[in-house]
Amino acid sequence: MQPPLENESSVLVFTLSGLNETMENRFVFFSFTALFYPLMVFCNVTVIFTIILHKKLHEPMFVFLCNLCINGLFGTSGFYPKFMYDLLAHDHVISYTGCLIQIFVIYSSALCEFSTLTVMAYDRYLAICRPLEYHSIMTNLIILISRLTLCGSTIEKLFCEIWAVAKLSCFSTTVNNVFGYIVILTYFGHAVFIFCSYIHLIRKCIKSIESRHKFMQTCVPHLLSLINVTVALLFDVLYSRYGSKNVPQSVRNFMALEFLLVPPILNPLIYGLNLTTVRQQVMRMFFKKQVGISE
Repeated sequence: MQPPLENESSVLVFTLSGLNETMENRFVFFSFTALFYPLMVFCNVTVIFTIILHKKLHEPMFVFLCNLCINGLFGTSGFYPKFMYDLLAHDHVISYTGCLIQIFVIYSSALCEFSTLTVMAYDRYLAICRPLEYHSIMTNLIILISRLTLCGSTIEKLFCEIWAVAKLSCFSTTVNNVFGYIVILTYFGHAVFIFCSYIHLIRKCIKSIESRHKFMQTCVPHLLSLINVTVALLFDVLYSRYGSKNVPQSVRNFMALEFLLVPPILNPLIYGLNLTTVRQQVMRMFFKKQVGISE
């Protein structure tokens, strides 16, 4: 029988080293985050309540938008409060249980975001339930990670990430890798479907000015959101596995946080306020006395 490893230990706390090279600017980052996070919450909550309170918005497109906003609040809640605390703290640590919870919240949110944007390309109302499948996928990932025996406790990121924890394992992570690649291939299939859908859609839209206008108003924002999430997740997955440490920490931090920075504020703005019906209802909520908008 193989003797136990000398450095094997039961890890109770992880150290997050992603802020080590940028601590001299921590108060600047804290100030920016303290302004950005409440603004993001306000924009998403406004769109959510606008859609919920007005029956004329109870249509598939607006349900998708509401789902994106709720999901954005869910995902960012797993990062920003802890991040703001770390900016003011001397030691950047997170408990083992807290790390697993953070992984689940952030990555289930990211996968649901991608899935919802894919569903919007399908344009099928019943498919709105599909994002729920990915919570079960994330549960399986968390179970696979929690079974690992770890020989280290330092995570070179601002938050807990699946592969960063798996790399600390004392033994083989083959099962984790196989399951991870299955998830990646599943979403790659999503991307192929969307690509084919848009090729067909563009061919249809170039035939008339009205169709081109509709494409620019509704499809381009969706495509921009999808590209943003895809690039961010692709960088996060590939860099975690094959990236070089020569890339500056600040660049790695930004790319890792990109899907927690841009989509949560972009979705309620480019979808919510860009759609005339939603914009009118928002204006009615805040400026009912000043702005005359018919019911």
